Amino acid sequence: MNTECQEITRDMTIQDMFAKFAPKAQKLSQELSRAGLNCVGCSASTWETLESGMLRHGYGEEAIIALLQRLNEIAKKPALTAQSGITLTERAAEQFKHVSKLEGKEGWALRFDEEPAGCSGFEYVLGFSEKATEADAVYTSQGVEIHVPKIALCRLEGCEINYVDGLHGGFEIDNPNVRSSCGCGDSHGYN
Repeated sequence: MNTECQEITRDMTIQDMFAKFAPKAQKLSQELSRAGLNCVGCSASTWETLESGMLRHGYGEEAIIALLQRLNEIAKKPALTAQSGITLTERAAEQFKHVSKLEGKEGWALRFDEEPAGCSGFEYVLGFSEKATEADAVYTSQGVEIHVPKIALCRLEGCEINYVDGLHGGFEIDNPNVRSSCGCGDSHGYN
């Protein structure tokens, strides 16, 4: 579906937003959770409009406008393609290198995988990898080697890994292959 001319509005239901911007559903749900709308988790209140959800949670006009702006920035960002490899943003690479040093694993690779979990099917797993195996695909991004099980490439190819500071911060994955997501952003599915 072409979403370039569409915009997320205050009277759009959360369910409609996820349907119209399906490739961005995971990032949109993460942003809703960061805004304090955890009720979108597990499709609990996806029938609500963004405005009614914000108002019910005690947020005012300024917060609604700010959330809409952030959601539309996500929605308008060009989608990654599944042929893009696996990439890290500069911030994610810096954070991985920092944590590697703290853990005494400088020079190790990032292990990127997923496992069955949550209400939508899968959750991402990030860890350290001392050496790639024959079963791994190997990528390099921002000076960090990334090991990914070849069997998972059909789901993980094209992912961008970012790092965000803050209360709900941490590593975030932008996956162009995801077609559904738990509202809390913890799990995702491929339909």
